[in-house]
Amino acid sequence: MSELSLFFAQNVACDTTEEFVVSQRFKDKVGNAVAWKLRSMTEDENQECRKAATRKVKGKNGVYTSEIEPNDYMAKLMTSSVVHPDLKNAELQRSYGVLGAETLLRKMLLPGEFAALGERVQALNGFGTDMNELVDEVKN
Repeated sequence: MSELSLFFAQNVACDTTEEFVVSQRFKDKVGNAVAWKLRSMTEDENQECRKAATRKVKGKNGVYTSEIEPNDYMAKLMTSSVVHPDLKNAELQRSYGVLGAETLLRKMLLPGEFAALGERVQALNGFGTDMNELVDEVKN
């Protein structure tokens, strides 16, 4: 096998999935904490999250610039990486009285749980920096 063939699509590990206990509050019938299933994403999916979190902001002299809303970007990144539970499930959203996967995630989790899930999703997707550094990098 040539050195170049190591980079061929069929020789590269695809999506990485893992289980992660986001909270001790979600328990199965026996009382054990239920793990959420997370997956890595492609850069194309990341760009979709970034684009969806980008807003046009009117600046000086009426010039518009693009700005990424970091909280929206992080929520979109997280919901795109969560496989189970299905955050897009209408019945699950209805049980929390919300519409939308990002809104559901914010409603389901305590602030510390939300932050822990965010850190795990960033690590799973290869981000070795904290969110503030990531947002600064995306802006440039």
